[in-house]
Amino acid sequence: MSDGLARLRLGLSWQGVSLGLMALLASAALAIANDLTRERIAAAEARDLQATLAQVLPAGFADNDLLADSQRVGDAGGERLVYRARRSGRVVGAVFQSAARGYAADIVLLIGVDAGGSLLGVRVVKHVETPGLGDKIEIGKSKWILGFEGKSLASLPAAQWAVKKDGGAFDQFAGATITPRAVVKAVKGGLDFFAAHRDEILDGAKAK
Repeated sequence: MSDGLARLRLGLSWQGVSLGLMALLASAALAIANDLTRERIAAAEARDLQATLAQVLPAGFADNDLLADSQRVGDAGGERLVYRARRSGRVVGAVFQSAARGYAADIVLLIGVDAGGSLLGVRVVKHVETPGLGDKIEIGKSKWILGFEGKSLASLPAAQWAVKKDGGAFDQFAGATITPRAVVKAVKGGLDFFAAHRDEILDGAKAK
């Protein structure tokens, strides 16, 4: 009776050890896999970001690596990560995000501007607007977003930074006025941010 109980206890003990070893091996395998893929994932993310940055700047506009030339600009209440575009070491423009509340959530934009504050390009990088209506802000669905190029705070009075339904200069979508209204607001907010921090963005960094 005691021998059987001892064998049972030994068996249960080995089961516990086996389970522990299996868990340890599984954890080690996951850690190794994570280490092997981390660099590849980071490289893929960098390539995606680089491609997105290039969409809001004209070809050949900058000769530097924007990913390596970024800095947080602004104060705690309105700080943004700004990518500086340089040509021959001189800052000739900048790229940064801006956002405004859409129909269901924030619409996040990537905005490119030249040193004078004129828009070089605008692209939507995140939204959850209604398919078939609000998604016309995507470049793949409509050319509407291209209508911002070349515009600036100087070229349009403040009242014109709105959709036509609100007395502004920009078209709205049938059945989806909230979405383009939010994009116009985000673009205008981005230009206001650049104007407020222009000197810091253009002159606050040494040539790289």
